Amino acid sequence: MISKNITCTVPKANFLPERIERLNDLAYNLWWSWNPEAVTVFSKINPVLWDSVSHNPVAFLQQVSRSMLNQVSNDKQYLILFDQTIEAFDAYMNKKETWFMQKYPNIKDKTITYLSFEFGLHESIPAYAGGLGILAGDHLKESSDMGLPLVAIGFIYNQGYFVQKITEDGWQETSNFYLDYKKLPMIPLQDEKGKDVLISVQLPGREIKARVWQINVGRIPLYLLDTTVNENTPYDQQLTAKLYTSDLETRISQEILLGVGGVRLMRLLGYNPAVWHMNEGHSAFLSIERCLELVKQGKTFDEAAEIVRKGNVFTTHTPVPAGNDRFPVWLVEKYFHQIWPELGLTHDQFINLAKEESSYGDQFTMPILALRLSDHCNAVSELHGMVSRDMWHFLWPDRKVADVPITHITNGVHSFSWLSRRMGILFDRYLGTEWRENPDNPEIWEKVDLIPDAEIWAVKRHQKRKMARFINDRARAQWLTGTVHPVQTLAAGVLLDSDALTIGFARRFPTYKRGYLILHDYERLLRLINNVDTPVQILFSGKAHPADEPGKLIVQQLYRAIKDHRSGGRLVFIEDYNMEIARYLVQGVDVWLNTPRRPNEASGTSGMKSAMNGGLNFSILDGWWHEGYNGKNGWSIGSEKQYDSTEKQDAEDALSLYEILEERIVPLYYSNRSDANIPTGWMMKVKNAIRTLSPQFCTRRMVSDYVRNMYIPAIEER
Repeated sequence: MISKNITCTVPKANFLPERIERLNDLAYNLWWSWNPEAVTVFSKINPVLWDSVSHNPVAFLQQVSRSMLNQVSNDKQYLILFDQTIEAFDAYMNKKETWFMQKYPNIKDKTITYLSFEFGLHESIPAYAGGLGILAGDHLKESSDMGLPLVAIGFIYNQGYFVQKITEDGWQETSNFYLDYKKLPMIPLQDEKGKDVLISVQLPGREIKARVWQINVGRIPLYLLDTTVNENTPYDQQLTAKLYTSDLETRISQEILLGVGGVRLMRLLGYNPAVWHMNEGHSAFLSIERCLELVKQGKTFDEAAEIVRKGNVFTTHTPVPAGNDRFPVWLVEKYFHQIWPELGLTHDQFINLAKEESSYGDQFTMPILALRLSDHCNAVSELHGMVSRDMWHFLWPDRKVADVPITHITNGVHSFSWLSRRMGILFDRYLGTEWRENPDNPEIWEKVDLIPDAEIWAVKRHQKRKMARFINDRARAQWLTGTVHPVQTLAAGVLLDSDALTIGFARRFPTYKRGYLILHDYERLLRLINNVDTPVQILFSGKAHPADEPGKLIVQQLYRAIKDHRSGGRLVFIEDYNMEIARYLVQGVDVWLNTPRRPNEASGTSGMKSAMNGGLNFSILDGWWHEGYNGKNGWSIGSEKQYDSTEKQDAEDALSLYEILEERIVPLYYSNRSDANIPTGWMMKVKNAIRTLSPQFCTRRMVSDYVRNMYIPAIEER
């Protein structure tokens, strides 16, 4: 419960007609984003404006004309929709018998605090980079649906991530933009005098302050720290400017602010969390702060550390070295030289909490800090669990690899954020609305076989046409600027064919994801996509980190192939990938392609989103697909054999990719058509994918696993 002397009041919208003034309540709660009827309540007023503001209801209400608001406030049909939506919203927010209350009524007052460097909630709040943030956003939405006593902490980045532009030559250019906080669904926390609530953290030679914003994610409060306050130096005001800076001084300052500042924020707000969940190692300094609190209360460091461990949950997301933050020892000494004496530790004892030896000197590694000070640690897929136990085995040299205390909880996706509206209605008709309350129940999903092929096919065709129209409109808008070469407009997708077999590949572009793999034999690819009788089109989208030169070269390699006139417009690159583009792609494509170099894909989630929408996965047996693939619900690329040579690995995997496309995927899509021109064999596979993957890889199952296997044990051990 938030402290009584701190307020979080939704700004009043005096311009709204009284009859529909509660549009403002909806605008300031992200609940609307995963409820199609709530989206319609806004979009119906002015669809063009709704699209132009990136589906941001706060900005929308600030810009929509008073005459349009007056018009809908007197429209009987609109008011029926409005009243139904408000009634559903109120029922949701006031529901007492939630999943969590039913399962664990005795621990409803035990707070779980969830910390993440990024949260991907919606495209209108572009302060996320990729999968880690979107997973965190889905975790909050599902926690809200299930009624968990969870609060979350992160940053609001005033320059977001970055805007991607692709030059005529295919080079990724980036630019920054500035978020206007007054146009976002964020509410400042203020004290009884109306002043902004501030938390402070000491850094070498200075104190930094951060104000606190709240975003309501259904029932879950998300607190975002912001250092753009006058009390800070210009340098410190930039600490929450950009996501994933490569500057180590800035990075360690950010992570101190998130970890240490996160603990202090919870204390200031009156929370006493029973569980502290670190989503990756960025927030691991919270353990230092929690230990320091207990030492100041009279505990020894060892006693404090034991208590802290019991309440800590740590989720590691990557086996890739670049994904695990490491700081040189000298930098940690600079920022913590006053702390280890207060903890009763020597210099070496403190450094050893996270020490990792390397050829270029000892490093202070954040995942190691999190692992040493957490009793509850997990990877994000079964295979990633195996990799993680081997990767961190050196921390437990006396144990067998299999006994390293890192379990796994496979990722999932929030069904209602990613499922198309029409597919949801179809499920309602044949599965009953019970699937919405229990999306993780496999028995409910057995009813998918009852859905006629024609109805699923009709929804998929609709979604594909909708996706093509969206991509066409973006390409046309780009052309209208007069700033791009005609070839760039063609590369953006103006020649898309809604009847062609469509493959999607959309994600970040680090080298291990091998965005180039499908180009391995370009001439063979051209023959495949340009077959007059069985055409294939491939849609690419995604960003390389601004400092990732090899990743940007992959984007360029792809773009140059796409520009080649011989591709016939059947290869497309959609620039500036975001959650909106992701929704169109996962809902619209026929096949979702994933080509990581095994075993570097910890989990992945985009293919899960495609599967519930009737898309078929075509992937390396890595991450979640290692668990999801059953031989009948998609296709696997290559084998589980790993080669010492990356060139050999790429060659073998590319050969498998082409052979399966040519011999299995394309023929299955175009052959054995019914009288209604529906591919019956294809639809059998689609139903198998929806039936087997939807319940297993949804966030209801994932969050349930966290509750049972992590949160409840942490609470009971306190």
